[in-house]
Amino acid sequence: MAPGVFFAPASRLRGTVAAPPDKSISHRAALLGAMSAEPVRISNYLRAADTISTLNALRAVGALVEEHDGAVVVRGCGLRAAREPEGAIDVGNAGTLMRLLPGWLATQDGRTFALDGDSSIRRRPVDRIAAPLERMGARIEATGGRFPPFAVRGARLRAISYELPVASAQVKSCVLLAGLGADGTTTVAEPVPSRDHTERMLAGAGVAVRREGSCVRVTCTDRLDAQSIAVPGDLSSAAFMIAAGVLVKGSRLLVRDVGVNWTRAGFLRILERMGAVVLGELEEPGASVPVAEPTSDLDVTAGPLEGTIVEADEVPLAIDELPLVALLGCFAEGETVVRGAQELRVKESDRIAGVVDGLRGLGATIEATPDGFVVTGAGGRGLRGGTIDACGDHRMAMLGAVAGLASQEGVRVVGMEAAAVSYPGFAEDLSALARGG
Repeated sequence: MAPGVFFAPASRLRGTVAAPPDKSISHRAALLGAMSAEPVRISNYLRAADTISTLNALRAVGALVEEHDGAVVVRGCGLRAAREPEGAIDVGNAGTLMRLLPGWLATQDGRTFALDGDSSIRRRPVDRIAAPLERMGARIEATGGRFPPFAVRGARLRAISYELPVASAQVKSCVLLAGLGADGTTTVAEPVPSRDHTERMLAGAGVAVRREGSCVRVTCTDRLDAQSIAVPGDLSSAAFMIAAGVLVKGSRLLVRDVGVNWTRAGFLRILERMGAVVLGELEEPGASVPVAEPTSDLDVTAGPLEGTIVEADEVPLAIDELPLVALLGCFAEGETVVRGAQELRVKESDRIAGVVDGLRGLGATIEATPDGFVVTGAGGRGLRGGTIDACGDHRMAMLGAVAGLASQEGVRVVGMEAAAVSYPGFAEDLSALARGG
């Protein structure tokens, strides 16, 4: 028997499932708690490997983290009083933590912070946060000039206007956090919009955040007052359940309390274009920075799909769900093309290579391009099945599981335990939906 977890074809999926708490928002909520003047209560905090790394990192720089009545309470250091730890801060496998935390640490004048992580993190570049932080006056000393482990040497920062070469919510957030402690007003210009959780959370903590066209601006501030943050369900995790409900014939699912912030809902708009039926109350974009994170129940029904083209301006709004677009394309009529997604090559793994090799091994007709992929759909025939190696990537593990349920012969996922990084109960939830059918 080959190693791994086998996911057999499902006759149909039925039932209700609650999405796990949002990973991106959990990271940011804990970080803002550590930067705040008063204790911050975070309800529905995700308890997974990546977000636990964030809590441990904040403890290392002097924050107190407790649990009360199911919520996480962070008693922070304040904006400019992070403690210099004795050893390296371990970010584990958390890329969001690795790129956001240095924005705050860079404002700690005269203190040095070393950051390191697992073998996957050591392959993920940090030069895109180093460039703006060094322009602001901090020093970043990275391995080979661009990889972890690296050190952040804090300084009295100066405000800058920074144009992102590639749309990235993580790099944007890093610069905005540094801007809180920089003299003047810091401006970040995006080539296309990316997720705006940091801006919303800062606005909720009393920071004057302004969005003007493609630019976001923050001004130096003395304190944050976050106090209480509620974390919604994670659309990036729920997307795997949604995809399963769309692909497995005869399925009908209700996914509860999902965050539908318009900067995260690109996947749902792509699904609609492909002909999927996913009903919910989605947020529409606006000119100002809202504070609330909107949520909705999503009603998912299986049905036929058509191929589509995902262009570069859609990529930041669906970056974590693009592997699922490839999977959906295998079951669609016609071609599905994703362009401008070179960012996938520097995730937990090279997700372009991983998705193409993994799905091809299951019977897909798919080709990689430098910045994406092209899938020739098989319509109702979908995928044959087989074995897929997650290569330590949580989203590749979940992709393989969904592929198994929709395939002809089932899929064995090697490394399924990687799903615990963002969705510890994923396999159990998926199995429950299969039993409900």
